[in-house]
Amino acid sequence: MRDSSPRPGRIGENWRVSRGLLPVDDARRVVLDAVRPLPAEAVPIEAALGRVLAEDVRSPSDVPPFDSSAMDGFALVAGDGAGELRVVAESRAGQPADRAVRAGEAIAISTGAQVPEGADAVVPVERVDARDGVVRVPAVTAGANVRRAGEDVRAGEVVLRAGTELGPAELGVLASLGLPEVRCGGVPRVAVLVTGDELVEPGRPLGPGQIHDSNLHSLAALATRAGARVVLREHVADERGATVGALREALAGADAVCVSGGVSVGEHDHVKPALAELGVEEGFWGVRLKPGKPAWFGTAGRTLVFGLPGNPVSAMVTFVLLAGPALRALAGGDPALARATAVLDTPLPRNPEREQAVRCRLTARNDGWHAEPTKEQGSHILTSMLGADALARVPEGDGELAAGERVEVELLR
Repeated sequence: MRDSSPRPGRIGENWRVSRGLLPVDDARRVVLDAVRPLPAEAVPIEAALGRVLAEDVRSPSDVPPFDSSAMDGFALVAGDGAGELRVVAESRAGQPADRAVRAGEAIAISTGAQVPEGADAVVPVERVDARDGVVRVPAVTAGANVRRAGEDVRAGEVVLRAGTELGPAELGVLASLGLPEVRCGGVPRVAVLVTGDELVEPGRPLGPGQIHDSNLHSLAALATRAGARVVLREHVADERGATVGALREALAGADAVCVSGGVSVGEHDHVKPALAELGVEEGFWGVRLKPGKPAWFGTAGRTLVFGLPGNPVSAMVTFVLLAGPALRALAGGDPALARATAVLDTPLPRNPEREQAVRCRLTARNDGWHAEPTKEQGSHILTSMLGADALARVPEGDGELAAGERVEVELLR
C-alpha cells in the first residue's frame, strides 16, 4: 500500500478553495500543485516502453566501442593507396582480425567490423581490383570510411534526461549502451467510477429511459493512454450508501480517482457529500469551461480525486485538461499538453461567460496549422471526439472568432 498520509503542500496551503468558476489554467495549476510524483523503480528495458525516466542516463562507455568500417572493403594504411597490396587476413563483424596491418598489406573487412591495428582507412570493395590474394587500390585519405569509437556517444555523456518518456528510439539507445534496466517513475493506479441509474453496460438491452455507458470505457482508456494502470472500474448506483462505499474502496487502492457524474447538487447527486464524509479535501468545484463547468477536484492524503461531469464529451475534455496532466506528473513526466496556434478555417462563436474547448481537426499547410471543428460541439455529441487532433481554446467573450484568425490549440496525445 502506498503512503496515503497527509503531506506537505496540501491544497489549502497554497490555494483557497474556489467558490466561483476557476479559469482552466488556474484549475490545472491547483491540480498540479497537489501532485507528488510516485517513487521510482527499476524497470527492465523490455518493459519500459512509455515509462518516464526518473534519473539522467550516462553512457558507461564509448558507442561504438571501437573504430569500425562503414563499408565492405579493405582496411589499409592510407599512404599505401594507389598500389598493389597483399591481403593477409580478414576482419568480420564480431570476429576482428588476429594481426595488425603493415606497409604493403591490406585486410579484408566487413561493414561494422573492427578496423585492425595499424589501419586508418577503408577502400570499398567496388573500388579495388582483387586477384590471387592481391588487391590494387586507389589513393585514399586517412579516415576514409572509418567510423570512430565514440562517434555516436562518449563515455560519461548524458544521453537521456530525467523526465524523458521512453519510446522505441530511446529503448534502442539504452540497449546500445548495454543497460538492461533503468530507473523510471511509478505507474499511477487509477480507479474509474461512473454514476447513474440510467447507464447500462454495452451488450445489455436498454430499458425505458436507459442509455449505454460510454464514460467508463473512454475514461479508462484515457487513463491508460496517459501511462496509468486502471485498478478499478465500477458503475455506481445513484444511492448515498453505494456512492460512499465505492469511493471508500477506490480511495484505499488508487493514486487517482476519477468519478463521472453526480457532482452537481441535485437530489440524486451524491458524490460531493460522499467525498466530504470520507474526508476528501476540496480544491475547487466549477471551471469556467464549456464543456466541463461542473468539474470538481480534491485530495485525500496523496490521492488525487477528480469529479468529472456526466456528459460524455465534458467528461473526456475535463480528463484531458486536468486529470491527464496530473497522471503524467505522478509518473515523473512533463504534464504539459503540446500547444500551438492554428488558423481557423471556419468562424467559431464565443461564449460570453466561459472559455470553450472545441474539438478540431488539424491540417498542415504552408502557413502552419489550420483548424476546423470536427462537427457539432454539444457536450452530448460524443462523436465530436472522433478524428479530433486538438482542443481549440476559444476565449470567453462576445461575437465570434472569424475565419482566418489564429487560435491556441492543445494537441491531443
